[in-house]
Amino acid sequence: MTINRYQLFQLFKYGIYSLLALNVYLFFMEEWSAALVQYPHGIPGSNVIEAYAATIDTMAWLVLLLMFETETNILSDEHFTRPVVWTLHGLRLFCYTFIVYAFYGYIVNLEFVSVTNLADGISNLCSIVDGNWTYAVTLDQYEVITAENCDTFSSANTFFQYAGMPTLVDQSSYTEIFRLAWVDVINAGVWLLVVLNLEIDVRLQERGKLEGLILRISNTSKFFIYAILFLAAVYWGFKGDFVDFWDAFLWLVAFVFIEMNVFNWREETARNQTLAVLSQEARLKPGI
Repeated sequence: MTINRYQLFQLFKYGIYSLLALNVYLFFMEEWSAALVQYPHGIPGSNVIEAYAATIDTMAWLVLLLMFETETNILSDEHFTRPVVWTLHGLRLFCYTFIVYAFYGYIVNLEFVSVTNLADGISNLCSIVDGNWTYAVTLDQYEVITAENCDTFSSANTFFQYAGMPTLVDQSSYTEIFRLAWVDVINAGVWLLVVLNLEIDVRLQERGKLEGLILRISNTSKFFIYAILFLAAVYWGFKGDFVDFWDAFLWLVAFVFIEMNVFNWREETARNQTLAVLSQEARLKPGI
């Protein structure tokens, strides 16, 4: 059996989508571990989305990605009946509800990590190895302080405690965590601009108006938007954990595929319009 270039490309693309689905599980495990520390008595119903912001955000984005893939690549123009269009729009609206709320969750998490108090009487982590205290290794990652690891977290003699949590952090780690929380907020906000831009592109393409000045404005805005997302991924690569970097990289690749779908869709529409014009002219020629 011979696999052509198109089939290889499709396998690669859906392989990327599958890896993004795996990231839902990875984020869930990471946030589940963090929630055990942040909410030792259980997560109140009103805080579920805040506690699992990355998991819910990634799941909603995955469904949204598949909706865009369906609309820009899988379905042909003749398949866009009113029920199909309304179904796609409804599913996307459902996803946007969770995406916007997850964005709010990142803001809440930023506010949470920004509130610390000086931990009076604690100048050495090895003096509190009773198993009740944890140390903030990085954003949403906490380790129980034990006699075996207490001297590996920090050599500082001044620590800060998160409000309402038996969790400590030194100044340098707190600065990095605070910056990572800000990157989460910025990244989530910019991705909202990505889908807003893409929604406009798809709606204009459906009406045959994605061309000229409008197309140039769209492409220019995308350059700056994707540049910010790329810088966020690079920052996570150096300062965050591998899961954050890997997830950011995969999403950039995935939406490049969607942008390619829109480009191919536009080219196909233009080609069909040209063929229709030529066919009409041929029918109007004498003797044809």
